[in-house]
Amino acid sequence: MTGDPLSALRSAAAERAALRAQERAEHHALRAARARPRRSTDELREIARRGQAELGGSGIGSDDEASAEEVVAWAVREFGDSIAVASSMSDAVLAHLVSQQSRWVDVLFLDTGYHFAETIGTRDAVEQTVDVTIVDVRPELTVAGQDSAYGKNLFARDAEACCRMRKVEPLRRALGGYEVWAAGVRRDDSPTRAETPVVTFDEKNGLVKINPIAAWTYDDAVEYAAQHQVISNPLLDDGYPSIGCAPCTRRVAPGDDPRAGRWAGQDKTECGLHV
Repeated sequence: MTGDPLSALRSAAAERAALRAQERAEHHALRAARARPRRSTDELREIARRGQAELGGSGIGSDDEASAEEVVAWAVREFGDSIAVASSMSDAVLAHLVSQQSRWVDVLFLDTGYHFAETIGTRDAVEQTVDVTIVDVRPELTVAGQDSAYGKNLFARDAEACCRMRKVEPLRRALGGYEVWAAGVRRDDSPTRAETPVVTFDEKNGLVKINPIAAWTYDDAVEYAAQHQVISNPLLDDGYPSIGCAPCTRRVAPGDDPRAGRWAGQDKTECGLHV
């Protein structure tokens, strides 16, 4: 037997990667050609109002509330290519869901500089296996630059300020180029998210926000991932049901609140992106 027995597999993988890259590039060229001016804040606010009336059913959690797929379909009809998906790379469920109706959609990954290696690995795997476009959103300051300007380990002394500079402000800048963003917030995440609507207007960032899987349970998300063979962060199976930056995320004991490991020991439950 001569040659590398894996060479055929490597060649096939390289061909698939090249084809995907070409298809992504062609899509973005077409998207640039048909781009239109971003609508005004008042126009977007009115679209959000109509969307909530159309998709919200009888109320939050009602039987006639729109499904996740229906929420995504509405967003694609209303906004075309001007959609962004925010992902913490806990999994690729939302990215995959949206990509089924908006191929090569932009997925914004907040690259804070503090992520677990597993989270970066998940980001890379999603880019290679899901038909989306990963957009790395970074803070103005590197970790070293922030340490120099504000002192080392700001997250331990002022978590609010750290989250603001490394997550909230970078996302706000990135969202300026879109009319709607999709978030993977679920109502069963925590009491602060229990009243999350499927469509709202994000006053802080000045655009429409959809929460397609707001009504899903954790088990629903797991089932979707299994059914569609969607990548998940390996930390989910290692005691981290909610994954953020490594210095501010701890394992959670079985049966505890899934977000109990976020900013453990601090009077903080949200990074500021969804409040």
